[in-house]
Parts: sequence; C-alpha cells; structure tokens
Amino acid sequence: MRLIMYNGGMKHRLVKGFLLFLLLVLAAVAATEPKTEDISFVASCDGSAERYVLLWPEGLAADKPFDLLIALHGHGSDRWQFVKDPRDECRAARDAAQRHGMLFVSPDYRAKTSWMGPKAESDVVQIIGALRKQYPVRRVFVCGGSMGGTACLTFAVRHPDCVDGVISMNGTANLVEYAGFQDAIAASFGGSKAEASSEYHDRSAEFFPERLTMPVGITAGGKDDLVPAQSVLRLAESLKKLGRAVLLIYRDNGGHATDYADATAVFDFVIQTARRASDMARG
Repeated sequence: MRLIMYNGGMKHRLVKGFLLFLLLVLAAVAATEPKTEDISFVASCDGSAERYVLLWPEGLAADKPFDLLIALHGHGSDRWQFVKDPRDECRAARDAAQRHGMLFVSPDYRAKTSWMGPKAESDVVQIIGALRKQYPVRRVFVCGGSMGGTACLTFAVRHPDCVDGVISMNGTANLVEYAGFQDAIAASFGGSKAEASSEYHDRSAEFFPERLTMPVGITAGGKDDLVPAQSVLRLAESLKKLGRAVLLIYRDNGGHATDYADATAVFDFVIQTARRASDMARG
C-alpha cells in the first residue's frame, strides 16, 4: 500500500510539474505575440460602421514616434488576411513591420470587393487621420497584394502627400484596360467603364507616375493570368525615367503570387530608402 501511495504521489508531482512547465511556455509565447486590436469606427463619408485591425509588434511604445505600415487585402478577403494568413506576402508584411518597428494596420476598406473606390479611399484617409491624432506617427507606408497591390498604387497617386512608400505585389496599374472582376470594380467605382469612365482613369496609377514621388517596390509575374503584369512594368519604366526610387522584381515564370524572399526585398528597399531620405531632409 505504501508503495502504491508513493507512486501516486510521484505521478501527481510529475503532472503538476508538467502543467507548470506548460503554463510557463504558453506565457512566454503569449508575451512575444503581437498585441491585436480590432477597431470599429463610423465612416465619415456615409455613416456606415467600418473596421480595421492594429497589430502592435513586440517592443513598440505607443508614446514614442513610429511608422505605420498599412496592408490592403486581396479580392474576396477582409482585414484579417494580412494579419493571420500564412502566405508569403502576408507573412513578409508582418515580419517587415516587426523588423522595422512599425505599427501594422489592416483595414477592411469596404471588404470584400474594395478595389479602392471612393468609399474605400475615404475610409483609409480617415484611418490615417485618426491614428495621427492618437499617436506620434512619423511615416506612412501602404502595401498590398493582388487587389491590394492595385489599391495601394491607387491610394498613393491620389494622396501622395500622405504616403511615404508603396509596396505593390501582383497588382495592376491600369484599371481602364484591366478586364478582371468587373462586377466588383463597378460596384466599388459606382458604375461600369462606360458609366464611370473617369473613376477607372483617375484610379489608374499608370497615368500619374509623376505623383509617385515616394519609393516604390513592385513585384510581378510573367505567367500571372489573373492580374497581368504589363501595366506595372510600364509604370516601373516611367518611374525610372523620372528618376524615382523604384525596385521592380519581375519573374518570367512567376504567377499570381510573390515569394517570401522577393516580398522581403521590396519591403526593405522601400522602408529603408524612405527613412534615409527623410533623415537626410532633416539634416
């Protein structure tokens, strides 16, 4: 009987020790995970309830100046894509924010068919304004993939004074010629190409390269049939002729995706180039 009680006591202590170890491990993991805030706001353009997510990287102090990285999701997704998705573009964006000490911002911008129409654009402007009022924001960077890669270029040419760097992955720069997702784009833009032609033109970054005065990073694939690369290749060439800071990574055999290494390269190029330029401007 004594032996059985002894074994039972040993087992009890082992279980308690294992549970304590497990709790310590979980606490350590939780301590290193970024803090996430899901925020609701009333859109100034139409009074609707909209949302965005803040991802606070480890060690970022809310009372000291920092940069924003705004991540714009792809077609059919929402604000959680760049926050949770393990795909390379999303993971590279989150890692860039952590590596460079940036607050990571992921808006719905009228999910799931956003395409940076007038209401989506107004929402992003409102989010930036609200965060600038609440925190000591220095620079603002916008990034995205696919629809988000298109949207970040559109937003930058429409608000160049608000944007310090752009990272566009597998997007289009010409919505006049682009033939995909026409129902969703028409809903976002307030009509078809025939009905709202000025919106398609005015939201096409290719027609306004002179407005992209900030560093620009672009990735594209030669076998991308969903969002063909030709318009962003032309945009990159125009930017080079204007003497802009631009990094184009074009893969002949690439499809509608950017791998982690290429995504990391464009993020680091844009962020580091913009920071050097602003440091030089301050003297």
